[in-house]
Amino acid sequence: MVKVSTSVSSSRRKSRKAHFSAPSSVRRNIMSAPLSKELREKYNVRSIPIRKDDEVTIVRGSNKDKEGKVTSVYRLKYVIHVERVTRDKATGASLKLDKDREAILERIKRGRELSKPTKVSA
Repeated sequence: MVKVSTSVSSSRRKSRKAHFSAPSSVRRNIMSAPLSKELREKYNVRSIPIRKDDEVTIVRGSNKDKEGKVTSVYRLKYVIHVERVTRDKATGASLKLDKDREAILERIKRGRELSKPTKVSA
């Protein structure tokens, strides 16, 4: 394949560096989402940068096919928080769950199960 733009490097190392050290203004474009078929036909635009109060449908992961309104766009972490895609704590407080938080909760749970005192019969 022939290189399309000479101003953009095709080096993996440079691409990763550009992605992870991108300023907020560039992250806005990176965090674009494709529009639904109806909106695509109406506006003749394929994708648009995501922002607060947009209506979205999740298409990947464990929350696939869930819909909701974007409550916040965390550009620094490349994270989007969506309304009604939360997990409720026992206290009734809701918890914004992403992959890392789920991993943390799972790790805490496993640690607690291991530290439970086992019954010793002698």
